Amino acid sequence: MDVFAALRARTSANRFDTSRSLSEDEIRELISYATEAPSSFNIQHWRFVAIVRPADKARLRAAAFNQREVDEAAVVFIILGDVRAHERLGVTLDRSVAAGILDAAARDRWVANADRAYGENAALARDEAIRSASLAAMILMIAAQAKGLASGPIIGFDSAAVAREFAIAERYLPVMLLTVGYPAPGNWPRQPRLSVDEVLAFHRAREF
Repeated sequence: MDVFAALRARTSANRFDTSRSLSEDEIRELISYATEAPSSFNIQHWRFVAIVRPADKARLRAAAFNQREVDEAAVVFIILGDVRAHERLGVTLDRSVAAGILDAAARDRWVANADRAYGENAALARDEAIRSASLAAMILMIAAQAKGLASGPIIGFDSAAVAREFAIAERYLPVMLLTVGYPAPGNWPRQPRLSVDEVLAFHRAREF
C-alpha cells in the first residue's frame, strides 16, 4: 500500500486479532520508520517502550482505565517525549558532522541555540517533546497501515501510573499509548473528515 492509500485507509482501531503477533524484528521495523519524523534542531525527542508480554499488558491495561484493546493488540507502544533531549543534542549532531552535513561551528551554534530555547523554558521544552513524539507516532501509524496492520492512539490513561509501572524516568513524558496489530472484525469504518474548504484559508486566518 502506498502512502496516499494508507492515509485514506487509516482509522483508529480498537479490535485486534489476538491470534496473530508481531516479531521483535517487525516491531523494530515500525520504529525505524517512526524515527524518520522531523524534530526541532534534529533533537529527536521521541522514545518508545514496546509492551508485548501478557503480564505487562495487564499492568498497562490497569493504568489505561481497563481498555480492552491494550490486551488484544499485538504490541502497545508507550510513546514518550524527552523533555531534556536538548541536553544530548551535541552527541546527536556529531553524527551530522561526521556525515559532512554540518560543520563543527554549525553544530556548536545549534547546541547553543537549543540550550537557550529549551534549557531556559521548561514549558517550551515540554511542548516540543509532545510535538516531536506525536509526529513520530503519526508516522508509526501510517507505516503500520501500509504494512496491513491496524493501530489506535490512546490518550485515556493515568500517566503517573504508567511511569511508575514501567520505571519511566522523570525526563520522559508519556505522550500517548499506541496499539498496533492485525485488525479483527468490529472496527468502525473511517469517519467523514471536514472538507478542505472548511479547514483551509489563504492569505490570512478567518472564522472557520
